[in-house]
Amino acid sequence: MRSAGVVVQLLTSHLMKPYIYTSKSLEPYRKELRNALTPAEAFLWTQLKKGQLSGKKFRRQYSAGPYILDIFCPEVRLAVELDGAPHFNVIGAELDAKRDRYLEEQGILVLRFENREVFEDLEYVLGVIRKNFERI
Repeated sequence: MRSAGVVVQLLTSHLMKPYIYTSKSLEPYRKELRNALTPAEAFLWTQLKKGQLSGKKFRRQYSAGPYILDIFCPEVRLAVELDGAPHFNVIGAELDAKRDRYLEEQGILVLRFENREVFEDLEYVLGVIRKNFERI
């Protein structure tokens, strides 16, 4: 059980940051992405939707600042990114690093998995996500 001081400190640190979520300008693109999930996103989503993982609520294709997160848990400020081939080159890695730095500055932890990991070792992926619920 958290002490009241810790909860106030967490709330204060989150409230001091500018509101960066659900950008109206990205809404049409987010909707398009939600309707066209990659196979890995769709498979992982079946395990996360409706609070199936430790009762946590996740969102698909959720915007944070200028970025759209594959999967996001607002309660613990945890983003799950599933990466395919475009991320496995120098340019993709640089763009991911820039994006991750921005999100971390906003207090969002980014977990990255290769698409194949979701299919080959789902329990590992879910375990890493679950373990990071405890970070706050």
